[in-house]
Amino acid sequence: MSATATASIASPKRPPVLRLGGWLSLPVRARSLVLGGILVVAILATGLATLTLGKLGIAPSNLLPTLLGQGEGRDEIVLTAFRGPRLVVGIAAGAALAVSGALFQTVTRNPLGSPDVIGLTSGASAGAAAFGLMWPGILPLPVGALVGAFVAMALVYVGTGTGFSSPSRMLLIGIGVSAMSLAFVQWVLVRAGREQATVLATYLNGSLAARDWDHAATIWTAIVVLIPSALLLSRRLQLVEMGDEQADALGARSTSARALSILVAIGLATAAVSVAGPVSFIALVAPQIARRLSRSAGPNILASALMGAFLLSLADLLTQQLPFDVTLPVGVLTAILGGIYLGYLLIAQWRKGTI
Repeated sequence: MSATATASIASPKRPPVLRLGGWLSLPVRARSLVLGGILVVAILATGLATLTLGKLGIAPSNLLPTLLGQGEGRDEIVLTAFRGPRLVVGIAAGAALAVSGALFQTVTRNPLGSPDVIGLTSGASAGAAAFGLMWPGILPLPVGALVGAFVAMALVYVGTGTGFSSPSRMLLIGIGVSAMSLAFVQWVLVRAGREQATVLATYLNGSLAARDWDHAATIWTAIVVLIPSALLLSRRLQLVEMGDEQADALGARSTSARALSILVAIGLATAAVSVAGPVSFIALVAPQIARRLSRSAGPNILASALMGAFLLSLADLLTQQLPFDVTLPVGVLTAILGGIYLGYLLIAQWRKGTI
């Protein structure tokens, strides 16, 4: 056998690479492309159902004219004031949370890593409680949540002693910050009046009700800026998954890659929380499902984003159509489904002997 033939057998066939200029290259895998196409169709179908089903639904025959700005008055109001902004915010918030979770799981090399674990969402809840009930009127509720998230991340940064460069320390400090934040939220709720507590509890569970186009502009700005940043980091993160020594030897600069990835993840999660509240488990579940279906290494940024967008928009559709007298916050449904998946994941890890 010739040396050329031997080399071709020994070297695995690499997938083709999509290059955008000299700054971004992405491997193109057939399975990932199929998964992405299926998820895009699923998101479109969910969006169609969201706009057309229920008492406020737009008749299917009127949907296209309404989207083109030629609909009747009622249909225009439903599209522009009620379901349209809610759908657009839900898709973007789901994508942002999922990519944030994918980055955290890759950086920490922990399938249970997510913004929930390091205290970001709990900090956002504490900020919302503080500025929604203790000091009302100083800041809007979403801005208060944003402040709380940044304070929580500042505490994690200082508490680790090494900034964001040590994933294990981040997880430990994050658990402590999360516990303190939740205790503060409970204390505020106990002191609050019943009506105020009900309004805050809805937000703290994560909700897409009463969203508007300002919320949509906020979250989509974060998507446009930060997801390309995550894509730029994805190749380096694939090397970081192999270990810091190997990654540094190949020029990935593991410490800076990890710190930048965490900053991008925090930015995405904070933007999502500011417009939708601390929606549970999307950041944990969506990257896991995307990775299992695509069967590819690395953070799977685009697949995770599409999976998160689909899961959150589907959960919100279900909350709107469930036969209850009161519409549930979308975070309640994602918590139920996420808890079931988390139980499955823990059992699977236990059977493998990894926990």
